[in-house]
Amino acid sequence: MAQDDGYARLAQGMAKMADHRWTRRRFLRASGLGAVAFLAGCAAATVRRPGPSVPPSATAFTTPSPTPSPTSSPTAQSSPSPSPKPDLRTRIGQMLLVGFRGLTVDDQSLIVQDIRDRGLGGVVLFDFDTPTNSPVRNVQSPAQLKALVAALKSAVAAGGSPLLVSIDEEGGRVARLDERHGFPATESAAALGARNDPAYTRQRSAVMGATLASMGINLNLAPVVDLNVNPTNPIIGALDRSFSADPAIVTAQALAFIAGQHESRIQTALKHFPGHGSSTGDTHLGVVDVTSTWTDVELQPFASIVAQRKADTILTAHVFNANLDPDYPATLSRATVTGILRGRLGYDGVVISDDLQMGAIRKAFGYPEAVALAIDAGVDILTIANQQVVEEGIVARTIEIIAGHVGSGRLTEERIDESWARIQALKARVG
Repeated sequence: MAQDDGYARLAQGMAKMADHRWTRRRFLRASGLGAVAFLAGCAAATVRRPGPSVPPSATAFTTPSPTPSPTSSPTAQSSPSPSPKPDLRTRIGQMLLVGFRGLTVDDQSLIVQDIRDRGLGGVVLFDFDTPTNSPVRNVQSPAQLKALVAALKSAVAAGGSPLLVSIDEEGGRVARLDERHGFPATESAAALGARNDPAYTRQRSAVMGATLASMGINLNLAPVVDLNVNPTNPIIGALDRSFSADPAIVTAQALAFIAGQHESRIQTALKHFPGHGSSTGDTHLGVVDVTSTWTDVELQPFASIVAQRKADTILTAHVFNANLDPDYPATLSRATVTGILRGRLGYDGVVISDDLQMGAIRKAFGYPEAVALAIDAGVDILTIANQQVVEEGIVARTIEIIAGHVGSGRLTEERIDESWARIQALKARVG
């Protein structure tokens, strides 16, 4: 596929940026790694678990910024915001996407209290509980899951914003709703990419989307648009999560996947920005440095899909790339999220973080600091999966941390409102 004009301009800017030499000292000092670029810690990644330098002034970019592109539903961005605007802590609650344990919930369940009393904006469902290595988490059967999701949605306070119910349903080895639990079989991105038939991919995705919609799920944290640059990549290539190493195939397949999901009003998430396909490590476990392996071609699927106004949401990677930011991994990098994704690519939709409890973040940054950095970087929804560690009360704690950052001036209320408005526009489109 020929590069569109927006991507060509981006590539020119990135080529100039590559001439700069930036030090990694500050990041490595913060992470306690010295010269070590990878930390092991949690249990090794399994097929059940995966979902995952430019100075902040952006002066390294020399091409003009394009006009921000709307997301896939132009009418959504013009939808009026709910009125009256809720209080600050409720608006902050809308910025959280949280995992929890349980096949059923009731009024005494903490997750229900978080939704009802704290304005929790979304949940993320898993079939496997990593901390206990248990195959029982949120998914047992279609009837059970449908009842669980209905109970979660019913917990939303009267007049409150609809609940985002999300899941990683990529297909193949990363499918939370699989045949063991009574759901239809799915195909991996690698298999679909090898077939390279967008019409077939759309049909398979439509079946998947109908399944998700029948359960009440409205946000699929897929498709993966990482390029299969490193086929032995333990978290992407080795799990058949990438459509191809060819950005044209990845883009065409992702667009077909998105179209199939949209048939059932399922919103999607392109991941993992700015590209995880060339990595040699797993960010679930610790810091992963792609400085020497990442190239700007990994941006092309993101750029192309954004340019075609088909990006519902975009999920960030925790990879560290000193050529993009000498201090912070992508999720926490203003140069990457605001500078490249919003500024260069012109994306103005919802940005979702990968799980902030993953080793790449948890082991290198304190939680309050990581939360502040992610929001300042331009992230709208913070994912707290409770899969690497389980922290009861994490919703209330995070709301207070963010409110404290606003009170101290570290973050502004206007910045919170930017995310809140984007999230409400997204929710206007969900099924």
